[in-house]
Amino acid sequence: MRSFGARQAEQPVWRKASFCGNGECVEVAELNGIVVMRDSKDPHGHMLRYTTEEWRSFARGIKAGEFDDVGG
Repeated sequence: MRSFGARQAEQPVWRKASFCGNGECVEVAELNGIVVMRDSKDPHGHMLRYTTEEWRSFARGIKAGEFDDVGG
């Protein structure tokens, strides 16, 4: 039975990059206006939270090659 007037908790819709082939990836979602990120191997673990401006700034830096020397 559906309860009218009770608000359902919003659930994030998780996405990962199409480049993720080995299962060791991060997943991102938007939740209540905040970008959240988690480790795909630990879906019930901690989530990192970013404002949309923080996330956009990070994405611009990646696209501009500012982090190409990290992890590679």
